[in-house]
Order: sequence, then structure tokens, then C-alpha cells
Amino acid sequence: MVEVIAKLKYLRIAPRKVRLVASSIRKESYVKARRHLSFLPKRASIPIKKLLESAGANAKNNFNLNAETLYVKKITVDEGPVFKRYMPRAMGRATIIRKKSSHITLVLDEVQNQIKQKVKDKKL
Repeated sequence: MVEVIAKLKYLRIAPRKVRLVASSIRKESYVKARRHLSFLPKRASIPIKKLLESAGANAKNNFNLNAETLYVKKITVDEGPVFKRYMPRAMGRATIIRKKSSHITLVLDEVQNQIKQKVKDKKL
């Protein structure tokens, strides 16, 4: 059982917006997740698709795994550092603008291992 991990740090999109896209591909097969991200009209879908393809390339080149046997085991979106900017307001005041960033961790795993495990459980 080989888990392939890929990380994307300091993505300049708020984590709340990225989590919408991430939750849509959780527990999906690799091929289906790529197709889904290609047509999703969200700004966060482009970097997540690149991260997914990077993890797929790592699986193929480093572990000799086939793309058809992979699925998204886990995807987490954490908060990154926040840039603080100020905007002038009325009567000499200033309000803070928080520009948030995200850290994404993607874990791919093989489907075959789980199927074999289920078959063994049924035989017992």
C-alpha cells in the first residue's frame, strides 16, 4: 500500500473557497477527479488540478503505479499566512484587509489494495 503525497503551499486563494473545490473530488478516482476539475468554473480548480496531476506523475515515475488504479484518498486545505493591508476610510480612519492564503495536501492511493482487502474479509 503506497500513498503518494503532493503539497501546494502559499496558494493566494482563501481556504474557504478552496475547500469547496477540494470537497468535490474527495474519494473520487484520479481520472474522474481530473475530468471534474477541468470543467469546474471555480478559480481554485486550476491549481488543484495541477496538484492532482503532479501527484499522478509522482505515482507513475517514483512508484510505477497506473493512473487508472489511483483515487483521491485524502485532500486537506489548511490556512496559510495572512497578508494584512490597510484601506483608508472616512474621517482619517483605516480598516484592515486580510488577504488569506492556503496550504493544500493531497494523498493518492491505489484502489486495488482496498478491493483485495474486501475480498479477503468476505472469504473469512
